[in-house]
Amino acid sequence: MSYPKVDILYLSEKDMLAAGVNNVVSCTDCMEEVVKLLDDGDYRMGGENGNSHGCMISFPDNPEFPNMPKNGPDRRFMAMPAYLGGKFDMAGVKWYGSNVENREKGLPRSILMVILNDKETGAPKAFLSANLISAYRTAAIPGVGVKLLAKKDAKVLGVVGPGFINNITIETFAALRPTLDTLKIKGRGRASIDRCIAYVKEHCPQFKNIIVCDTLEECCKDADIMTIAVSTPTGGHQNYPFIKREWLKPGCLVCAPGAVDFPDELVCDPTVKLVVDNKKLYEAWAEEYPYPTFDKMFLLGDKFTDLAHDGKLDWGIVQNIGAIANGKVPGRESDDQIILYSIGGMPVEDVAWGKTVYENALEKGHWCHPESVGSAVLVLIERYKNEIKSSAAFQWRRSAEKRRFF
Repeated sequence: MSYPKVDILYLSEKDMLAAGVNNVVSCTDCMEEVVKLLDDGDYRMGGENGNSHGCMISFPDNPEFPNMPKNGPDRRFMAMPAYLGGKFDMAGVKWYGSNVENREKGLPRSILMVILNDKETGAPKAFLSANLISAYRTAAIPGVGVKLLAKKDAKVLGVVGPGFINNITIETFAALRPTLDTLKIKGRGRASIDRCIAYVKEHCPQFKNIIVCDTLEECCKDADIMTIAVSTPTGGHQNYPFIKREWLKPGCLVCAPGAVDFPDELVCDPTVKLVVDNKKLYEAWAEEYPYPTFDKMFLLGDKFTDLAHDGKLDWGIVQNIGAIANGKVPGRESDDQIILYSIGGMPVEDVAWGKTVYENALEKGHWCHPESVGSAVLVLIERYKNEIKSSAAFQWRRSAEKRRFF
């Protein structure tokens, strides 16, 4: 029997959980290493500038061909390639399809996968179910902000958009700031609010007070930390959630992985610290989606570039979270300082957390479970079965009747 020269490990969502994809503290530590490498420049993403978020396939409103998908809300395919250096030293790509109508079929809006590739040969090393990779790294990048920038005695967390991402974000923030004991929630529908409350009660018992807010102002009031992750509105920035300065408590850290807007006067106030996950990402977006970028890309960092374009803001004062993590620039400078932190999300994060979980799976031996792996891995097991049989670990597992495929 001949075997292929390339063996690919497949990890299902069940395998990813067994390998620790949902460890919020480890994921945050991993993302802290990522932002340091981003600040150092030890990475590449797509495009000539090496900073493109990815390549998107969109569809026409009225397709000429009967089988071609039709444009709709969040209807797209996207490939997000990246290389990340440092201890990760791995290339990969996140590939996903998105369709809001998936919810009617009981499926997530976006269904994602990550492929990890050897940087020298290009050979694929792993094929990973990635909805959880993406969700946990999306929560962990704001988590780095909380770790480095939130007040140590933060007690009140305000949440706008109680969906799956913010549920995990709440869990992440709670692990990083055990002092948090009050949760304020502003959502559009009762069902998502109830799911969020149920998730928090199961995963974050430290929250003794859970308050459902009727207005955005109520949710912001007295919050030491805010996280805003709403479904992307259409029609420009006038439809984004708008937060007035007087609603923000002095010293509040605002984490914004989703659409949100603030008064220009607040953003341009020199006492307010402006932080982004990677300045070069927003510079790339400003090239790809010319001014006014904020109307198209919705992220707070895109408002920063628009204000810089208008001459209202010095782009140089905007800081990379990685520069703060690397100790190149200060973080919080007073207990009263308001900090606005924009999070765009990048495929380097998926590669980093994907590789970390992949290595955990190998260490834990999940690659030996036939019910959890693809046929390519069974080929690998067959190739090395004699060595595996002779190992002490195999003999112990066999005695427990946990191997049935030799």
